[in-house]
Amino acid sequence: MRQAGRAVLVAVRARSRATGDDGNALVEFLGAALILLIPTLYLVLVLGRVQAATFASEGAAREAGRVLSVSSSLAAGMPRAEAAAGVALGDQGFVLAPGALTVGCGSAVCLAPGSDVTTSVRIDVTFPGLGSSAGSWLPMSIPVTAHAVTPVDTYKEAAP
Repeated sequence: MRQAGRAVLVAVRARSRATGDDGNALVEFLGAALILLIPTLYLVLVLGRVQAATFASEGAAREAGRVLSVSSSLAAGMPRAEAAAGVALGDQGFVLAPGALTVGCGSAVCLAPGSDVTTSVRIDVTFPGLGSSAGSWLPMSIPVTAHAVTPVDTYKEAAP
């Protein structure tokens, strides 16, 4: 019985040497792992950046609305609202681009007591590491937009 087991073991070893596959499985596994790992890692990085932009734009729209709702006029409140939105975006590593903050009023008189202020912030999240040649067939950024509606206090003193 031992002789039969030994004969099988010798036959398996001989066949292994004849095919020459020693170590190829490890090389193939590492090659396939790298081919799958690099795009997956890139996707995780891009999705993390988009999620950060979502948090940043929501916070920026909310804070800009809060600042505007306590301002005496739209002209006086806009620089402070842009500063507040810039701080909220800066917390996540983004910069407020010109025109990224838009404001709408819920009534004929903007910032009237009891009305609503609608703020929107748009951020374009660019794909990291892509050259300019890819821009002809691939969008180079993902737009992220957030809206916030902030009520103006009913008992706020009306502007003269």
